[in-house]
Amino acid sequence: MLTYDLIKKIFFQLSPENAHNLAEFAFKNGTRFCPFLESELAKRYFVTDPRLEQKLFGSTFLNPVGLAAGFDKNATMIKMLTALGFGHIEFGTITPKPQDGNPKPRLFRHIEQQSLQNAMGFNNDGMDKIKKAVEKLYPFATPLAANIGKNKITSAKDALGDYEKLIETFKDISDYIVINISSPNTPGLRDLQNEEFIKELFTMAKNKTDKAVLLKIAPDLEVKDAINICSVALENGAAGIVATNTTIDYSLLPNPQSFGGISGKVLEAKSSALFEELAKEFYGKTTLISAGGIDSAEIAYKRIKMGANLVQIYSSFIFKGPKINHDISKGILNFMDKDGFAHISEAIGVDRK
Repeated sequence: MLTYDLIKKIFFQLSPENAHNLAEFAFKNGTRFCPFLESELAKRYFVTDPRLEQKLFGSTFLNPVGLAAGFDKNATMIKMLTALGFGHIEFGTITPKPQDGNPKPRLFRHIEQQSLQNAMGFNNDGMDKIKKAVEKLYPFATPLAANIGKNKITSAKDALGDYEKLIETFKDISDYIVINISSPNTPGLRDLQNEEFIKELFTMAKNKTDKAVLLKIAPDLEVKDAINICSVALENGAAGIVATNTTIDYSLLPNPQSFGGISGKVLEAKSSALFEELAKEFYGKTTLISAGGIDSAEIAYKRIKMGANLVQIYSSFIFKGPKINHDISKGILNFMDKDGFAHISEAIGVDRK
């Protein structure tokens, strides 16, 4: 029997980026060789239970476990990833023009720490090609979110124009949009995490679409700065906060690369600490999505009790395999039973009450 441990041993013999490309090929073409593959996988991995359902952004989320941006950059794997249990998928990060990203190697495994370090640099096919891929699917069975960012060659003074083009392109073919100004891999991008640009950005977004537009922030911000930036975003029309992106705190790893952003298990404490501070400030005022180091039902449930409506994973999907979505959703239900909660809404933010 082909277990994920065996698949992982094979994949981990390849460079991380080659392994990802092979997985993408398999996910895109699996149903050509086995027409019933998606439905069979969904029966095994996708958890549906009325106790987990939430209505957010005008869409129904069947379970709270989503895929963070960066895995399905070009929206080519959505159907298979959904069959593997994701209750929502954030595709991208998308830029207006196609771009190759940073020089290789740019993706590194830290196997013992179950963490990744990436300096991909928003490599993607560009908004026009990705739009065509998403149009074939949308509206989809589960919510889809477009994660958007500026091109590397776009200056800070012209960055607003990139985000405007992307919002116009994806506002009618996504359930919500996430603004990415927190990746460490595009020079100057994190400098846009300032109050003036945030105000300008969300004022523009509010005038362009009625769809929910969220802000994704870095875990490396000081708490007071993170709260100020999120406050400005919410005051100017943001529909929620995604916390957090990858970190450039290289002290978290014993032998890190000197560039790129770190995700995975070592990010858990840092991401959790910032999310806790944001939840203290914004729970009950907006929708909160927690990402960063989530690899178990226990951690996911902890973030939910802090105030997260939804959680997102990425690195743990690679290290633990496709059953992780099933295990987290089922685990959340078990924790809810122990706490006497009949619906996930009773667990969300219980630590704040």
